[in-house]
Amino acid sequence: MASQKVLRENLSHWDHKNSSLAPLNQVQRDSIMELTTVASSRPLPMELPLDEPGSVSQKLSMVGMNMSTEEDPFSQAFASLEMKDEKINNAQQFFAWINKVESKMEEDEEQPYKVYCDQLHHYRQQCQQVLDEVSSALNHLSDLQQQYVHVSTKTNALHEACEESMNDQTELVNKAETISSKLSYFNELERINQKLSSPAFSVTSEGFVPLLTKLDECIIHITSNPNYKEYELYKTRLHQCLSKVLSLVKTTVFNTLQQATQQVRPKTEQTVNPSENAFTLFLESLRTKVNLMDQIEQRLGKSPEYQTLLKDCHQCYFQQRQQLLGPSIFQAVTELATKHSKDHCALVRSGCAFMAHVCEDEHQLFFHFFSQPTEGLDEMLEGLCMSLYDVLRPLIIHINHLETLAELCGILKNEMLQDHVLNNAEELGAFGALARQMLEDVQERLVYRASVYVRTDILSYQPAPGDLAYPEKLEMMKSIAESLQEKKPAGGGGQTATKDSDNESVDSATSKEVANINETASSIQDGQSEASAAINGKLFTGAGTSRAVRANSTMSPADLHGMWYPTVRRTLVCLSKLYRCIDRSIFQGLSQEILQCCIQSLLLASDSIVKKKSEVDGELFLIKHLLILREQIAPFQVEFAIKETSLDFSSTRNAAMDFFNKKGRLFSLGSNNSVLEFLLEGAPLVTEYYVDSKKDVDNQLKKTCEGFIRHCTHVMTLELTTFLTKAEVVKNIGQEGEGPKVSLRSQPFANPEKLRDIVGITNKQIKSLVSVIFEKMSLYLANKDTEYILFRPVKTNIQQSFQRFEVLVKDNYTEEDQQIIGCPSAEQVNLLLSASP
Repeated sequence: MASQKVLRENLSHWDHKNSSLAPLNQVQRDSIMELTTVASSRPLPMELPLDEPGSVSQKLSMVGMNMSTEEDPFSQAFASLEMKDEKINNAQQFFAWINKVESKMEEDEEQPYKVYCDQLHHYRQQCQQVLDEVSSALNHLSDLQQQYVHVSTKTNALHEACEESMNDQTELVNKAETISSKLSYFNELERINQKLSSPAFSVTSEGFVPLLTKLDECIIHITSNPNYKEYELYKTRLHQCLSKVLSLVKTTVFNTLQQATQQVRPKTEQTVNPSENAFTLFLESLRTKVNLMDQIEQRLGKSPEYQTLLKDCHQCYFQQRQQLLGPSIFQAVTELATKHSKDHCALVRSGCAFMAHVCEDEHQLFFHFFSQPTEGLDEMLEGLCMSLYDVLRPLIIHINHLETLAELCGILKNEMLQDHVLNNAEELGAFGALARQMLEDVQERLVYRASVYVRTDILSYQPAPGDLAYPEKLEMMKSIAESLQEKKPAGGGGQTATKDSDNESVDSATSKEVANINETASSIQDGQSEASAAINGKLFTGAGTSRAVRANSTMSPADLHGMWYPTVRRTLVCLSKLYRCIDRSIFQGLSQEILQCCIQSLLLASDSIVKKKSEVDGELFLIKHLLILREQIAPFQVEFAIKETSLDFSSTRNAAMDFFNKKGRLFSLGSNNSVLEFLLEGAPLVTEYYVDSKKDVDNQLKKTCEGFIRHCTHVMTLELTTFLTKAEVVKNIGQEGEGPKVSLRSQPFANPEKLRDIVGITNKQIKSLVSVIFEKMSLYLANKDTEYILFRPVKTNIQQSFQRFEVLVKDNYTEEDQQIIGCPSAEQVNLLLSASP
């Protein structure tokens, strides 16, 4: 009973929702549900008897009844008891009946499970039967697969054998073709020899190019396979064939060029200018021949023989052109030299234009037949250009005029090199080399002639009387300008024209040259024109006159370029021409020498004017021209400073003196040997220093201005400064002496009456000289700003002298004496000095 109860409990937990003994997954549950649905609607078999007792339907109905009464066993027991109509009389019968009922109940409860177990057993048998049938089918399939593998293996082996046979056949065919193709290069040698041995063979025939191509292919193939049998033999024979072919080509090309030259030469000799038709006639003559150069140039990388042949053809071509053009060009250049014998610039211009045209034509003609450039073309053209160089160089080295040399530099540098050669460098390379060589020769000659010109015409210039006629020439020009200015309102346009013509007559080629420089570098000049020079430690504006000078050039005679001293004009002309023609470094060194020579000539001229006229005229003359020189060199965009190297022998001198003082140590050992010390310490020192010509001009200008200021101050305050000097001496004696103090008033030269006379004389001198000095400054400098700047230190010096005099008078004289002396106040002195015209 207990085991059955446990069994029932286990069965109840067989498919419990939370703790099932045999849990099913979702797929299994879905399968059970599908089977349950199918089983519930499945009809009973047709062959099953439905009316037999104890049939399946009855059993199922009974099971249903049992299931329906399972929940109330006692009711079932009582029902069975009532059905049998049994009676229980005692407890034993009751317990027996209970036992029987329980047994019946257990049997009824186990009946569905037994039925279910029987069904499962039946299903198991069916599954086992299906499994056996599946195993049998798998065995049959395994046998079938083994048989398939066996057949497939045999079939694949057959296919592989067929493919291998096909590959062998293809390989044999390819080997046969390869052998045949390789043998063709060897067999081609015989055919090539036969064609070359034929009398009818010509390099101009149609079959020449294919034969040459085939010969190149054979040589390349043989050369790339040195492991072939009889490699050296066939290689040699093929190269012999190639040499024979190229010899025929060379002979044909040489004959063609020579015949063309012979055909052209008589025609060119009949023309007036033999070089004019040489290009056209030669081209027409060669057009009828076969040009083989394209084929040769295409094969340059295949064999060295082609390069040798092309080089020989180039050489022959250049020789023929040299023979044809050499005499023609020489004749043409000679005719040009005869035609322009008196005009070197026209000769250089026309000769260079002619050679440039020849170089362009020859370059075009060469590349009409050849496509590869070569150095031989430039060498040939340089040889042709030497005809012009040989004619021009003797003329260039004998030119003495700087203007002509400068113009030649401009022609070669600007017109030829920059305008022509730079725009067509490939065709005019040889002509460019000629132009540069000629330019260097012209520049060398220009530098040499400039050096000679500086020494002879600037440094050694001997001025004429009119060159030093200062201030007469300025006064004359001023009077002429004033008369023209007075006639201008009445004369109208005619007077203006007259004035312009006068100015043009005064202006020389120098003024135009300097004006060109000023125009080309106006921005630089304007930026530097306000620079100042030093006077007594202060700045003096020297170039500041430039704008005023340009503004009043028609009014002031001092500003006319014709009034400049000749060496200044020559210096500026020389610098302007050199600046555009020679290199910057050479120009810097040469300009240093030119400016120094110009300053030296101005100093000599100033000394001459001082001797003839006055010191003021000489100083103003020098200041005027130094200002002009300083202003006019500003446009040159170069540094006027050069580095020079010198040897300093001061250490050598000191070492030599020590050597003579240490004669006793001539043969001593070690570092005390006097000879060794002399060799180590006596070597001269190499020193480098810069020389700046601009600074030289500024320093000379400063020095001259300071001299002018000292001279003007001395002239106007001579009596006053003499008295102050004596008074300082007396004052110093009184302070240094041991005796009684010396009174200044007691001195004969220092009584009030004498001082009154000194003040009067000084006032008269200032009053008379101020106007004269301003007039001369206006005449020479022609610029109010410069005049006042130059006169300001003079005014300051005079004011300081009067201040010293006033202090001296107040310290040593009584009020009564001061009234007698009449020393002017600072305002009176300032008013006196301001009385300028």
